[in-house]
Amino acid sequence: MTHGIHNAAAAATGEKAMSDVARDAPGLAASGAPADRQLVRVAAASMAGTAIEAFDFLVYGTAAALVFNKLFFPSLDPATGTLAAFSAFASGLLARPLGGVIFGHFGDRIGRKSILILSLVLMGVCTTLIGLLPTYDSIGIWAAVLLVLLRIGQGISFGGELGGAMLMAVEHAPPRAKSFFGSLPQAGAPIGILMATGAFALVNMLPNASFLSWGWRIPFLASAALVVVGIFIRLKVDETPDFAAVKAQRRIAAVPARDVLAHHKRPLLLAIGGKLAEVTLVYTIVVFSISYAIGNLGFTRGDALNAIMIGSACQIFTIPLFGWIGDKIGARRLYIIGTLLMAVMAVPLFHAMGSGSLSSFTGAAVVALALNYPIIFGPQSSLYSAQFPPELRYSGISIGIQVAAALGGGLAPLIDATLVARMGGIGSVGIYLAGLGLIGALSAWLMKPTEVE
Repeated sequence: MTHGIHNAAAAATGEKAMSDVARDAPGLAASGAPADRQLVRVAAASMAGTAIEAFDFLVYGTAAALVFNKLFFPSLDPATGTLAAFSAFASGLLARPLGGVIFGHFGDRIGRKSILILSLVLMGVCTTLIGLLPTYDSIGIWAAVLLVLLRIGQGISFGGELGGAMLMAVEHAPPRAKSFFGSLPQAGAPIGILMATGAFALVNMLPNASFLSWGWRIPFLASAALVVVGIFIRLKVDETPDFAAVKAQRRIAAVPARDVLAHHKRPLLLAIGGKLAEVTLVYTIVVFSISYAIGNLGFTRGDALNAIMIGSACQIFTIPLFGWIGDKIGARRLYIIGTLLMAVMAVPLFHAMGSGSLSSFTGAAVVALALNYPIIFGPQSSLYSAQFPPELRYSGISIGIQVAAALGGGLAPLIDATLVARMGGIGSVGIYLAGLGLIGALSAWLMKPTEVE
């Protein structure tokens, strides 16, 4: 119920802002509809689709922290079972670059809209099937094998989703509002996190036996209904003007990924370096910290999930806010500020999370999710879109952010768990993230500036 209220409020605020911007940008709607109506549709489609895909992708991460070690890897001791569950989680992120190549190829060749619908369908099918999987007790090792295969399917889908949603928003946006509009699909991600953690918070109220028996399946099965809604919204959106121009001018690349690797290595490497800090931070907080809070600090599942929900609810507003600020001071400049802030704040934040105090844990998680992360994530669509030409943009962005997601997000829980085991506290994770923040700042400084800078 809470996430519905937040979504409605965010949508109302966003619609007013989009209408104001659109009045200064006549003729943006290719279909002939009023510009503000088309912009609202684009924003709703990109935001809703990203929210659904993030829900589907991250509901697995929550389940990995809470139940998968018991249901799919029960023959292992608890610590090893948790590492196995996180390894299966990582397989989805390691598959994301493959999704970026596949969906980026067709997104650059046949268009953004149809590929985004396909990615949503694939994600929904994989997530729903996870909710129907028999456990280890029923089919033995095949339960774990099928879980990993479906997780890889989720990763391929998500690998093509985010880059396309970013482009759908940025390429429809007025020239001096690209950072704000580009932040709206990014704001869909915390809505997905909020729905995922909220869904598990609700089923967590069940008796433990019921939760482990069937309650954990409900969030996965709910994906089917969400996907139908997302497809309906996306069918109403036009193709982007930038891709329409590429098609009209016959500039479509035969093999976009090859051209990116051959002629745009520098922006690709900078995109990877810039993304590593942000994606590692969010997966450390949303996935690893839940497991750490329960297993090492003795917090309940509900306590850990509440911290994530509060931070995610704030992001729905702070990500568009920093997107808007990016249009005022420049997306690249804001990105540098955000990554440097992460480098400074990471160590004290993670010391607070490991202090054993629930209020400190919650406060640190909220600050990381609601402030530090959005400063980097909000202007990202606009900044990354400026690094690649339109005919290679879907492939360039998707490969860059998904390689970073595989290296940073996919390995984050495993690296975090290893650091804690060897160093004896979660503070060591802060040092790791501070180093990535410095890499992100250097990468952003070397990037091409956006139009407003």
